[in-house]
Amino acid sequence: MPYIPNTDDDRRLMLEKIGLGSIEELFSPVPEKIRLKSLLNLPEPLTEVELLQEMTAISKRNKTDLVIFAGGGVYDHFIPSAVNTIISRPEFMTAYTPYQAEVSQGTLQVIYEFQTHICRLTGMDVANASMYDGATAAAEAASLALAHTRHNKILVSETVSPLYRDVIRTYLSGLDIEVINIPAVDGLTDFDAVKSLNDDKTAGIILAQPNFFGLIEDPGPVADTIHKVGGLVIMAVDPIAAAVLKTPSEYGADIAIGEGQPLGIPLSFGGPLLGFFAVKRELIRSIPGRLVARTIDAEGKPGFVLTLQTREQHIRREKATSNICTNQALCATTAAVYLSLLGRQGLKKVALLSMEKTYRAAEAILKIPGFRRYFEGSFVREVTIKTPVPAKQLIETMIDRYNILPGIDLGRFYPGMDNALLLTATEKRTDDEIARLTESLKELASDPILSRR
Repeated sequence: MPYIPNTDDDRRLMLEKIGLGSIEELFSPVPEKIRLKSLLNLPEPLTEVELLQEMTAISKRNKTDLVIFAGGGVYDHFIPSAVNTIISRPEFMTAYTPYQAEVSQGTLQVIYEFQTHICRLTGMDVANASMYDGATAAAEAASLALAHTRHNKILVSETVSPLYRDVIRTYLSGLDIEVINIPAVDGLTDFDAVKSLNDDKTAGIILAQPNFFGLIEDPGPVADTIHKVGGLVIMAVDPIAAAVLKTPSEYGADIAIGEGQPLGIPLSFGGPLLGFFAVKRELIRSIPGRLVARTIDAEGKPGFVLTLQTREQHIRREKATSNICTNQALCATTAAVYLSLLGRQGLKKVALLSMEKTYRAAEAILKIPGFRRYFEGSFVREVTIKTPVPAKQLIETMIDRYNILPGIDLGRFYPGMDNALLLTATEKRTDDEIARLTESLKELASDPILSRR
């Protein structure tokens, strides 16, 4: 029987009011097998003072001053102070759903500006008002392709973020859909495999640019192959690298998605994040989530409104394009402010500085005996390095001894890649920090205790 924290008199009065004879009768609609049979195993309550002491003690276990060379979709970029000052204004910080356009013009305009920035970055015609994160944006893109083409097979490159791939499979797990893994060869999508697996059941393919190993793909030829069977090309792109690479539109993509965290959003122990989602004009009525448009009011003045509201809580009901019924409005506002402050040239400078520092760090590390490139090929954002000891072991030791997070252990995601370290350096990393990273790795490489583990 569920635990009801009331006195006997309270319970009796409640049951009398609603015309029931017992608590068991109240919960009769809940199947017996899923009802709670005993109290939850919870600790005793604490006073406010005790709770604050406990939470403070727990928080002190966090390492908040690490020098970070890890990325994988979430990066340690510099955030101008003006970003937090602007988004902390109460009209942004406390704003909720802008249903009433007449009192929400500021919020709607900011979202519209965000959509405009994303369209310029991706080369697409239309962008929505944002999604939860890059992974859900990828899954929604797969759902859009399936619904639009009415085909039942999605091809997903192994070089797409493993986190994205997990969410895609979870999203589609209850449907009669084939999710086909396209293997990687030397760190790049095996486009020969795409040609052999592609057929008239293919709804689309999901690729990454740059891919999860940091390498630049050349998806042009495969885009033609997918389009010939009526499928859609979905590209997951990094918004910083996008400032110096060709746009998804130029590669032939129909949908561009990605993680917007690098655009002014702090690491914050893993969230909240920001998914962006953009499409070609012909897919506008299939786009999930919210969409803000510019219009003219009754007096002929320009204004902004939510439009094409195809979500389940509006008129579409069961025909909704998605069950995501909100957007990351504050995070999208953050990204819009960040992009507005930096501008086209500022964003390009961040991308070039990050690329330069990643190259510089990689060049220094590759001079250490035992370290070498895991994959050849051009990289722009991150680089995969083969390590003389397992990357997991290396990372743990670097954190404990030197307070440096040197990258991501790719063995977590790819069997057989235990000695692969995914490393990046943003514009925040100084020459001194890169030197510290290099010297620390050099010391560990010659540590007999570490090498024998």
